[in-house]
This record gives sequence, C-alpha cells and structure tokens, in this order.
Amino acid sequence: MPAAKDFYVAIELGSSKVTGIAGQKKMDGSISVLAVATEDSTSLIRRGTVYNIEKTNLCIRRIIQRLQNQLQTEITLVHVGIGGQSIRTLQNNIFNDFDEATVVSHNIIDTMCDANRATKYPNQIILDVVPQEYKVDLQYQTEPVGIECNRIEGIYLNIIWRETFYRNLCKCFEQEKMPKSRYYIAPLALAENILTDSEMRNGCMLVDLGAGTTTVSIYHKSILRHIATIPIGGWNITKDIASFHIDEGDAEKLKLKHAAAYTNPSEINNETKLSIDTQRTITQRDFINMVEARTEEIIRNVLAQIPAEYEDKLIGGIILTGGVSNMRNLEQAFREYSKCENIRIANKVRTSVNIAKQVTAGTDISCTALSLLLKADQISSGRPLSEATSIFSEEKSDTAPSEDIRNRPMMPGEVPTGREREEIEKEAMQKAAQEAEKAKEPQETEEEEADNGNSIFKRMKARIIQLGKTLIEEEEEDGVSK
Repeated sequence: MPAAKDFYVAIELGSSKVTGIAGQKKMDGSISVLAVATEDSTSLIRRGTVYNIEKTNLCIRRIIQRLQNQLQTEITLVHVGIGGQSIRTLQNNIFNDFDEATVVSHNIIDTMCDANRATKYPNQIILDVVPQEYKVDLQYQTEPVGIECNRIEGIYLNIIWRETFYRNLCKCFEQEKMPKSRYYIAPLALAENILTDSEMRNGCMLVDLGAGTTTVSIYHKSILRHIATIPIGGWNITKDIASFHIDEGDAEKLKLKHAAAYTNPSEINNETKLSIDTQRTITQRDFINMVEARTEEIIRNVLAQIPAEYEDKLIGGIILTGGVSNMRNLEQAFREYSKCENIRIANKVRTSVNIAKQVTAGTDISCTALSLLLKADQISSGRPLSEATSIFSEEKSDTAPSEDIRNRPMMPGEVPTGREREEIEKEAMQKAAQEAEKAKEPQETEEEEADNGNSIFKRMKARIIQLGKTLIEEEEEDGVSK
C-alpha cells in the first residue's frame, strides 16, 4: 500500500478496548476509514478512565505504530475522546447589576463567561461550558447582546471531570516522543453525529451503554441540558452471570449468545437449561432473572438522570447506542420501564462511512470512534514511513502542528491539553496581576497628586506669609528712620 496522505487519527479509550482509527474526509461529507487498530484495555482502563498510566501509554504507542504500519505514513497528531466515570454537569449562575440602564455588549458577556470559567469545584476541573440562556431583566434570551437592561444573569452548564482523571490522561498522551494530541469530550462528539436536528430541538435523551459505564445526555431546544455518567454497564451483567461459578470469558459468551433485556413470561420454560460447559448447565429462568435484574437497574438509573423540568419535554424520545444497545429486546425493556414509545437504536453515525479494502473484514468500529474522527479538524499525516526512522524518534516531521489552543479558535467540545491549560492559567494569573497593579496606579497617583498639591499650597502659603511679614517689617523700619 502506498503512503496515505491528508488523513485524520482519532483514539477512543473504552473500558473493554482502546480503538485507534484513521480516515479521510471527502468533499461530499462522507469519510473513508483507512486503518483501524484495537487493543484490550481491561487491565488499564477502568470505567472509561485511565487507571494504569504506564500500561495505557504503551497501549497507545502500539496502536499508533500499528496504524502507521497500515498507512505507511508517520502520525503527527491524534484526536482523543474524553469520557467515562465522573463526567457530569453542574449549573452555575453569574449576575451583573448596572448602576444605570446599559446596552449588553460582547465584552460584558465575555467577562461573565470568564467569571464562570473561574468557578472552582473541589478536586474537579471544568472541561467545557455550555451557555443555557441569559435573563435580561425579566426576559430570557439566548442572544442578549444589544439589549438594554439594568441587570443580566447568565445561566451556564459546566461540564466537569475529576482532576485526577484529567491529569492521568495528559500523562499518557503528553510524554516525550509522542505525537501531539487534541482532546474532545466524547459524549458531545457522539451526540453531534448520532442525533438528528429534530431530536435535539424537540428534546431527547441519548444513552450510550458501554462496558464499564453508561452515559446519559439530555438535549432540549438544540442545547445540551444535562450529562451524567453512571458507573455500571455491560460488564456488570457479565459479572453477575459469572457469579454462577463461571469464568468471566465464558460468562461473556453466554451473555452475547443468550442474554435479552426483556423476555415475555410466556416464553420462559422452567425445564430449559443453558449449557455452561460439557458438564454444567444453568436453568433458563435463573439466567433470565439474573440478566433482567441488572438490566432493570441500569435502565432505572438512566431514567433517574432526567432533570425534573425536562421529564415531559423529551418529545424526540430516547436514543440508545453503544455496545450494550445490541442486546436483544433492549428497546422493549426501555418501553416497559420508561413508558416512552419513541425509542430507537442508533448503531450508525448519520454520515456515510466507507471502509477501505485493507481494513480487516468484520472490524467493529464504534459510533464514538467514528464521531471523534468526524470531529477531527487537523491533519494527522506526516512523512512517508520510509523517511521516518521511528514514530517515536527524536526527529519530528516538519508538518507536525505547532499552534496551540491560545493561537486558534477553540472548537465546541474541545478541551485544552495539560500543557495548554498550564500556559492558559499562567497567562491568566499574569493578566490578573497586571490588572491589579493597574487598578492601584490611579488611586496612588491621585493620592500623590493630592499630597503634592498640599505640599505646594503649604509652601506657597508660607512664602506669602513670610513675604507679608518682611514687607511690614521694612515699612516699620522706614517709619522709624524717618
């Protein structure tokens, strides 16, 4: 295969596997997948987050090397999805009261956004912010610039993540000799490429059912309203089956072959047995009861994430995706517990995807990995492999991107890397210090001027008094002499 040119690379960190995918974007909006590489992640990724930094770094290096060998081209940049345990949203309100009627400007909005970004959460960092709306006096507006008011209140949805998880991720991708990285919030990229405009506008719930976690995203009026990650998923069902003294590998096979999220009671035969191995069996009823109990728990936890104000506003329905969404009768189970009829399974992105011939037949590419590839906006390809001694060599391709987030527009859902965040925070601190010094200067100057003015006035007054005394004394002396 000749060296590929102008391709993008995305990496998804899953609880069961890490997936690397490389592809090209076509003029018609479709994508062509050129290479795929996967590695088992059960010992290094826990509930969608980096657990073992060193093992994860080695895993990523192997994936990049495998992609590079398939593409015969050096990889200079990777787009990484952030997701998993502890990602959630919190609403925050910022107020601004004016002394007199004031027209809202972009500067006022930017200042409020900066104040919101500066909000501190214990052991958490803000990954991204989604403005909900602004209360301008008594009216709610999504675009308040240009409106005159005495008071404005900004309502923001902060997407936060545990700081430890963020720093572990940065340590994996920002080590020496690694390609550059750019981070994106995976649930936002997924929603962008799974949900229809109508679903997001009318209100819907996207449920990404993974191996270690289940992520719930709520949209209404085309705006993200809530995200929560539940720390249970398909592996919990597997472990429940394994409690029948079954090896986890065999339990996973039983789940894939026999498990159903919902089974009509009339279809259950108490005499039917499922084979575990050549010597052991399990009754169908016990197996069904075990699987359905855990599935019901997952579904009820998902439904509990719907904010009260949106319970009757999800006209767009419930959209299910992720590996567990392939379980039989999952739609029926959701209908049973949610009483919602508008439910669909989304196992494909809305964009046309073409798989190149060289990609291994039957390769399962998740919607999240494809969504991250679609989100990628910077070319990842470098030199032909024949010209690069090693992907992790000291010498780097001249095509490696050099700009960072401070010198370019920030993409929606993009998260600064660790180095970028440090630089941003450093600059913010310097700017704050400069502004503090500048704020002091006028006050100090006025005081100095007042002091100087008083000193001059006092000196002038003293001189006038002294001059008067001198004149009087001279007149008296003249009178005496006369």
